Amino acid sequence: MKLVFAGTPEVAVPALDALLASGRHEVAAVVTRPDAPAGRGRRLVASPVAQRAEEAGIEVLKPARPRDEDFLARLREIAPDCCPVVAYGALLPKVALDIPARGWVNLHFSLLPAWRGAAPVQHSLMAGDQVTGASTFLIEEGLDSGPVYGVVTEDVRPTDTSGDLLTRLAFAGAGLLAATMDGIEEGSLHAVPQPVEGITLAPKIQVEDAHVDFAAPALRVDRVVRGCTPAPGAWTVFRGERLKLIQVTPLPDRADLAPGELAVGKNNVYAGTGSYAVEMLWVQPQGKKPMKAADWARGVRIAPGEGLGA
Repeated sequence: MKLVFAGTPEVAVPALDALLASGRHEVAAVVTRPDAPAGRGRRLVASPVAQRAEEAGIEVLKPARPRDEDFLARLREIAPDCCPVVAYGALLPKVALDIPARGWVNLHFSLLPAWRGAAPVQHSLMAGDQVTGASTFLIEEGLDSGPVYGVVTEDVRPTDTSGDLLTRLAFAGAGLLAATMDGIEEGSLHAVPQPVEGITLAPKIQVEDAHVDFAAPALRVDRVVRGCTPAPGAWTVFRGERLKLIQVTPLPDRADLAPGELAVGKNNVYAGTGSYAVEMLWVQPQGKKPMKAADWARGVRIAPGEGLGA
């Protein structure tokens, strides 16, 4: 088939690579979000997908909005059979959805209908799921509600962050998307409507969602930290300034600290929660680089009874 691939961040690159490597389909063009400011100088930088496409000599389309007439006209000229999508980052209007003969097929990082929305991996971790995965489905106008072509599953490991899990799903999902394109071309794969039961939503994680409540149980604290790492970053407050929490580990054998209360050992830092303590392993003070929690604690000289939180 002739394909136009739509995607923007680094997590979409493995899928583009898989389609380019298959040799079975022609990737005629790539659609991605416009260049965005990045780095200290805030220079405009092309998306990871745009950079990969340019390396491969593929035409790159960067519409400000996917309903822009210039973009739609070019898409009609290319006349793709199908448009595979991974984390493109903009809603596709019906006028765009109607152009490819076999539609737009999205790779979504959850087992639909669970976790429809922008942040499925973060929500899955924060909810304590033990198994997650990726799905390919035919895009329709509803939010991630179209019929499903295929799925792959992935176990959630006890120390997974959203970054860890998303990286594994990006590569597993790349193979799924390539296989889905093959099945659509052969006519051997047909999309199945999603169940009406088990629908959960995964909206974008806001900064407030990443605020760690130490009155919550230790398992909840751990899940929020892992689910919000690396982005947007779990955080609390220490001495009136924001402190990012990068890694903690629950300690069921220690329950002598009040919620948020800190205790410092020779090479360890502990914080109380609503159940038992967690050990703080890595933190990032405001305006500084990530550091071991023990090094941070030595620098700030935590006084007895000091704690985390507002």
